[in-house]
Amino acid sequence: MSLEAFTLLRPWWLLAPPLILALALAARSRGDLGDWRRAVDAPLLAVLAARGAVVSASRRALGLSAWLIAAALVGLAVAGPAIERRDTGGWRNLDALVLALDVSRSVTEGGGFDEARFAALQVLDAAAGRQAALALFAGDAYLASAFSADREALRPLIASGLAGAVPDPGSAPVRAIALAGARLAAAGMVGGDLVLVTDGGGIDDAALAAAARFAADGRRLHVVHVASTAAGGAPTGDRGAAARLAVAGGGSFADAVDPAAVAAAVAEPATSELVRGGFATFAWTDLGRALLALAALPMLVLFRRRT
Repeated sequence: MSLEAFTLLRPWWLLAPPLILALALAARSRGDLGDWRRAVDAPLLAVLAARGAVVSASRRALGLSAWLIAAALVGLAVAGPAIERRDTGGWRNLDALVLALDVSRSVTEGGGFDEARFAALQVLDAAAGRQAALALFAGDAYLASAFSADREALRPLIASGLAGAVPDPGSAPVRAIALAGARLAAAGMVGGDLVLVTDGGGIDDAALAAAARFAADGRRLHVVHVASTAAGGAPTGDRGAAARLAVAGGGSFADAVDPAAVAAAVAEPATSELVRGGFATFAWTDLGRALLALAALPMLVLFRRRT
């Protein structure tokens, strides 16, 4: 079993055992009897000790140790140690990736299209375990491949000659955002990521507003910027607008020459959305209940018979 198959559903509860240990050490530092030595006259305390009314230090330490062990186990149990269920593939429709590739002329003829396709493949590989769909856009957006977990089916599409694949001239990323949102909603996805691979052309107020709505639906929009140049060598597109679109969509931004930031953002497994939402019990087996039962064992020491 790999570490990726293990998680803590409520990790903040791990703060409880150290706090309890600190309180126990503070109590032990006050001595065997604590404030009783100041509250009771020394002769009377000696008489009580002679009659066996004072609990010995070893017995108190044993009880305190039992409490500490039980508290540590309870804290770990409440933290929710869990292992991933083997059947989580049945919940793959809760999180998916839409990869939208800009095939407008400014990209396909701008000298950076090979980098764009290579970056798209890198992002696709990083999203292993999630269903992915491919969209192509220029003046309009079209779905080139529906959601599928088969990466080998998408690779040839991305690597093939896509120049002129979308007959509509221009660049309309707002159409790609609308298409991705519609496809994710139609598939019943709880979450989802959209990665736009574009030179930033056509990003206007409408596109920024569409990105904000996309993020408001609990999804993320990432942008991979493709550097492109016109025939005379002048840069085309708008890198600044591409970065603003990623910010509006609540996602990450990267350049096609190094898409690591976007790849890392989409690399989370499909079940991560389950943990963030209300579906954790469907994706993970919580071992906390077993640890709570184990915590009862050191508590038995506290019920031993005293003479």
